[in-house]
Amino acid sequence: MSAPPRYRIIYNWDGGPHGYSEMPQSMEAFLEKVYAPLADTQVGALFWSAGQHAAHWNSETLEKIGDVHGRRYENVQNCVFVENLRAMLERGEDPQEAIVARGRAVGLHVYASVRMNDNHFNGAQVKDLPGLHHTELTRRRIDHPEWLLGDRTPEWFALSWNMAVPEVREYRLAHIEEVCRRYDWDGVELDWQRHAFHLPQDEAYRLRYVLTDLQRAVRRMTETLSRERGKPFYLAARVAGSLEMCRHIGYDIPAWVDEGLVDLLIPAGGAATDPSLEVDRFVEVCRGRGIAVYPGFDGGLPDPFVGPEDARTKDRMRTRAIASRYHGAGADGIYVFNWHANRETRRELLCQVGAPETLRRTDKIHAATHRFTPREGEWRGAYDNDRIWGEVPVALKRTFTGDGPEISLEIAEDLVADRPERLELRIRLDQWVKGDDVRVLWDGMEKERPEVRYCTLNDPHRLSDVSSAVWLCWRMEVSEVATGSHAVKVVLIERHPQVASDIVLTDVELVIAYGTA
Repeated sequence: MSAPPRYRIIYNWDGGPHGYSEMPQSMEAFLEKVYAPLADTQVGALFWSAGQHAAHWNSETLEKIGDVHGRRYENVQNCVFVENLRAMLERGEDPQEAIVARGRAVGLHVYASVRMNDNHFNGAQVKDLPGLHHTELTRRRIDHPEWLLGDRTPEWFALSWNMAVPEVREYRLAHIEEVCRRYDWDGVELDWQRHAFHLPQDEAYRLRYVLTDLQRAVRRMTETLSRERGKPFYLAARVAGSLEMCRHIGYDIPAWVDEGLVDLLIPAGGAATDPSLEVDRFVEVCRGRGIAVYPGFDGGLPDPFVGPEDARTKDRMRTRAIASRYHGAGADGIYVFNWHANRETRRELLCQVGAPETLRRTDKIHAATHRFTPREGEWRGAYDNDRIWGEVPVALKRTFTGDGPEISLEIAEDLVADRPERLELRIRLDQWVKGDDVRVLWDGMEKERPEVRYCTLNDPHRLSDVSSAVWLCWRMEVSEVATGSHAVKVVLIERHPQVASDIVLTDVELVIAYGTA
């Protein structure tokens, strides 16, 4: 089978447009919501979420979404979503069929995207199943609690399927095969990252062969479809952002590549964007095998917003920087997930991030990766598999040898060819006070006399001239920032004697500004 075409950007729609119009939604209104963000952009392929657990079509073998509670819903959002979809089916219309047809008309490839183990059950436990009211439940899950991971995975994901159970894999394969055979897609994506808890946590590496078993079974099915239809039917897989974490979760990427079990490999975070994807290593593993690599963005960046730019501007600048690095590492294009948008809200980025040439001379912020793992509240445990090499936040401790945390910033731009108007290194320190002695080195050379900018924007009264967090900033010369990797080391020399708390390094950023914001 021929390799898939170069898409520049793959756009994953999670099905949300079903819920974006009053009931009953017309097919034309639905298609306008689906395709408006993609028109006249760099998007070359649409991946359409074809349901998590229940069918979004008139299936003869699977439960239809909404059936489990007799079309009575726990909230308005789910009611509008499902009833708009079901009204289409009752009118004799099929949204999947219409999406494929419209995609052909506008020149896009359209894939079915199947979430392999989606868990949006709000942390419900196995014991809660008999009384649980949730639109995405199915009778099969309620009737077979022994097929679930339960207490063998982080608490929030207790109701996830245990893929070690043969009946579970048979059920997922039946879902995938039905949606693939029913419609004239260009391929199918197995979204293993939504959500990446498939096997008992301490056994996932040893049981990785069972996930390969399902990946292999789907590959055999897609090859059969390709022969029957006389054209390629591509298989994509969204996996974790590093080869190490893939092994930990149970994705045997070397085996998948060696056996040709995938055409498009999408390394990505499971919860929020992972800015530290191991793109170069995935590219190397896939080299010469006809497998394209599309590193993935999620709906947002994982770190808390701390300025100094406004949130929207900073998100654009950081997104461009991350995409630029991924292209520099050899990516075939960019994959975006949960980028809910209308015709305008994501247009600028969707016209830029798909190619290095359209990212040239755009404002960017290269930033350290944040790692945090909530243990309480919503999504507790959800980030366990993400950003495992996150470098901040980190407390500054005095050391015997004058050492401190070292942050790596990978710069893909050629700043000699594209000289910026402003080039600035900045670090953010929480619990810093005048009198603290902190040394900052760029590639081993100390940066002296920083500009101190207090973070006073959060002062509700606009009275204070100081704050407990500051940005230490230095203007940089183009000659200091060659293309490639740079090290920023932050060393605590002396803490103010009257303050007992740690200074915490929360952010390390290099700002490249051309005035485009």
